[in-house]
Amino acid sequence: MERCGWVKPENSRYVDYHDKEWGMPVHDDRHLFEMLILEGAQAGLSWETILNKRENYRLAFDYFDPVQISQYDGDKLEQLMQNAGIVRNRLKIKATIKNAKIFLAIQAEFGSFDHYLWAYVDGKPIVNNFKTLSELPVKTELSDRISKDLKKRGMSFIGSTIIYAYLQAIGVVNDHSINCFRHSEVML
Repeated sequence: MERCGWVKPENSRYVDYHDKEWGMPVHDDRHLFEMLILEGAQAGLSWETILNKRENYRLAFDYFDPVQISQYDGDKLEQLMQNAGIVRNRLKIKATIKNAKIFLAIQAEFGSFDHYLWAYVDGKPIVNNFKTLSELPVKTELSDRISKDLKKRGMSFIGSTIIYAYLQAIGVVNDHSINCFRHSEVML
């Protein structure tokens, strides 16, 4: 069974993430929020690091409930800074709290974050047909536009490269290589 070139076969979490989640179109707002926060947490780190800490993040951040996170105060911030199970970066934690508030504002404006995000592609995933890892872009015009809008709304840790990785992860963009068994499966 052939997989995308970035998959680390020695890490079962990585393999499971690729085989069961990466690139599958997501329409659940909580999952969309979780992935947005995790992609931002990855900035400057490897995805493997974040993936290995994912369950700790879920516990530390109330299973990515944006309502609860939006109400975090200074005490909760300090508690999170002591949590060795997550990336203890004050700016990233503060951004998570701020981004939760903005996420909720987007939900209120558009009815859901799903409606906001998928409107950029008229509800249909972009399917690319790359053969090799080197062909994958790190950002696109689409990720530039979404990043710019989210920044304008006040979000942090959502640069174009982070947003492109996010779009890949949640299936707005199908970047499984054409020889990967998941390329056609995620389109079903």
